[in-house]
Amino acid sequence: MPPLILALDFGGTKHTAAITSLADNPGKEVNRQWHAHQRAFSPLNANANSDLKIMTSLAKKLLAGEKPSAIGVSFGGPVDFTNGTVLLSHHVPGWENMPLQQLLEEEFTTPVRVDNDANVAALGEHRLGAGQGYDSLMYITVSTGVGGGWIFNGKPWRGASGMAGEIGHTVIDPNGPVWFGKPGCVERFASGSFIAQWAREELQRKAEQGKILRNLADGNLETISTQLVSQAASQGDELARQVLEKAAWALGVGIGNAANLINPQLFILGGGVTKSGEIFWQKLRRVARETAMPEVDFEIIPAALGDDAPLWGAVALAEDLIRTTNERFG
Repeated sequence: MPPLILALDFGGTKHTAAITSLADNPGKEVNRQWHAHQRAFSPLNANANSDLKIMTSLAKKLLAGEKPSAIGVSFGGPVDFTNGTVLLSHHVPGWENMPLQQLLEEEFTTPVRVDNDANVAALGEHRLGAGQGYDSLMYITVSTGVGGGWIFNGKPWRGASGMAGEIGHTVIDPNGPVWFGKPGCVERFASGSFIAQWAREELQRKAEQGKILRNLADGNLETISTQLVSQAASQGDELARQVLEKAAWALGVGIGNAANLINPQLFILGGGVTKSGEIFWQKLRRVARETAMPEVDFEIIPAALGDDAPLWGAVALAEDLIRTTNERFG
């Protein structure tokens, strides 16, 4: 039986574990399936310890007593890839300088590799998804936060200290609202959390506007989400459309600038916000194209692996670990 691989995805609000087997032919992995797959949401006031317990429980339930040959981990925040230490989480307290790789290796007595979720998703889309056949691409996840991962010359590029791809913290409006000490960054406008927050604030300021969005929320502004905003916008709600287009504008400016700076062939977008419909995508593509130089050619497409892009990237991390070990020891 091929070696068993455990893939883990630590998100800002939900955690997913899945198991599969090492591919016999790495070049033909497109139709691979999960043996088992399970997801759990973080509790209110979650912290690093509670999230780690949830993920460990999910993993052990899926493994049912079996031991994986390797574990690949996607984490929603900056990671030191050289030693698998989580530097911090922008959304969950307690992760500062957490030695996640070491903790999981001790828990499961098997080799582990940990990387930032956007880096891992970029690897997943490159190996198994929309990025197959491309040598250079950027994957951008737009959900609770906004992050990015690069593939250069067919391999992940993490930067000098593992911080490459942080497009969410690119400043696009120096006079904009402050987020993590930076004014007017992409994440502050384009993430799902802030789309919903801004929609609520606009509805409170403009009592006569947003009737469709208010009706969809049954008058309870606290239930407003990115999905409701995009639904209202598609039904003709002008306030919702403005909120959605502002998010698309911010992300488009960030992508256009990244295209000018690095000139990849492709941008692949994943995460819940990217499911916001044609209003979002049309504005995004137009602004990115207007921001980039005319000579800079690129495509912007949705992720093929959906929410599982970080998981399949985690599988690729684990497979590389297994193959490197086998080559080293014959």
